[in-house]
Amino acid sequence: MLLTVDTSAIVAVLVNEAHKDALIERTLGCELIAPESLHWEIGNAFSAMLRRGRINLELVTEALKSYKQIPIRLVDVDLQVTLELAAEFGMYAYDAYVLSCAKKHHTPLLTLDSGLKERARDAGIQVLEVSK
Repeated sequence: MLLTVDTSAIVAVLVNEAHKDALIERTLGCELIAPESLHWEIGNAFSAMLRRGRINLELVTEALKSYKQIPIRLVDVDLQVTLELAAEFGMYAYDAYVLSCAKKHHTPLLTLDSGLKERARDAGIQVLEVSK
């Protein structure tokens, strides 16, 4: 099954958050895709964690090594469609890229972001749930 993943799901796995095992289990047998913006979003998430003192550079370096091992196909999304979604749901482009990706490829979405889950459902995108 083709599955769109977002930054929240990937970062949770990389930093061993409570959802890690459930996320990995949910993706077994799936081909993962994400918008090409994923790399920059991962970088932004880690830089925010560094600024807040939640993680140190050594742990980031190890997490990035693990990130490179996750087979995720990065895909292009249509900027017009993305901005239409952003306008419709009052969201930032980074979240709209994820919705645009899921819509374009007709995939369910795996995210831990509750706001993104709600907007995805409003956009007619199936959301896969995970538990801790």
